[in-house]
Amino acid sequence: MIISVSRRSDVPAFYGEWFMNRLKAGEVLVRNPMHARQVSRIVLSSEKVDAFVFWTKNPEHFLSFLPEIDALGYRYYFLFTLTPYDTTLEPGVAAKSRIVEVFRQLSRLIGPEKVVWRYDPVVLTDRYTPAWHAKAFRQLAGELSGYTERCVISFLDDYRKVRIRMRDIRYILPDITVMGELAACFAEVTARHGMALYTCSHESDLSLRGIMHSRCIDRDLVEQISGRRLRGIKKDSSQRHGCGCVESRDIGSYNTCPHGCLYCYAVSSHVKASLAYHSCDPLSPLLCDALRGDETISTVAPRNITAFSFSGVANC
Repeated sequence: MIISVSRRSDVPAFYGEWFMNRLKAGEVLVRNPMHARQVSRIVLSSEKVDAFVFWTKNPEHFLSFLPEIDALGYRYYFLFTLTPYDTTLEPGVAAKSRIVEVFRQLSRLIGPEKVVWRYDPVVLTDRYTPAWHAKAFRQLAGELSGYTERCVISFLDDYRKVRIRMRDIRYILPDITVMGELAACFAEVTARHGMALYTCSHESDLSLRGIMHSRCIDRDLVEQISGRRLRGIKKDSSQRHGCGCVESRDIGSYNTCPHGCLYCYAVSSHVKASLAYHSCDPLSPLLCDALRGDETISTVAPRNITAFSFSGVANC
């Protein structure tokens, strides 16, 4: 089983202690965001978890936990979002110069193949023009050169909650021509720095420009770092059509990330997110939540795991 930590929140940035407590307990509970009385119990033993996929904007305070996670036998990689925006769009994110250094530190600890750079989302406005992005991307790519092997880009999604929060920003939704030209510019930059470039969840086909669809929850990468054959695993049907991710279990909760990013789809209220963060019980089996007593709890059946060697000879 692949565990996503998490599309719904920045667990490495804010909830590292809670996560480590869940590893020690050997399980986590996750409330269904659409049906609040349905709760899933997910076993977190290293024998049952193929890999953790950590999503984050700043794992600085999580780095100290990595030796313990390694000692427990878990495999993992990071999807590290690093954009050039200031507090206009990302009011709660630390200074980018500091985050660049955290990115490098993480890469030195676990290897560049396990740190995927996400330049996401690409927001276009009168200020953040394609030319502005081209310059900012070149600078960040240069600073991250040698510290990652792949970059994933995505353009802003026009969710209603995002549209309301960004109504004063006067953002522009680019057409396929603008997206293609900017992505081609990015591709030239990443090629110079030894990075592969991918797009995330976009229907637009940019393969003629050498840019393929990403799989953020990536079967090949998980097999590479875990040494396990992911037999029977399927594309994640709960994600959008253009998403290439395979199945995983997300253990986060919505409205819990206090970064305050205006473009975030996982937060409907920054006030709720701030309150959730400040009231979080690190010993709770649910993230920023507690059982009420009226839930139906079901245990998720783990996938059968097969070990293998890269010579093609089975080890099991």
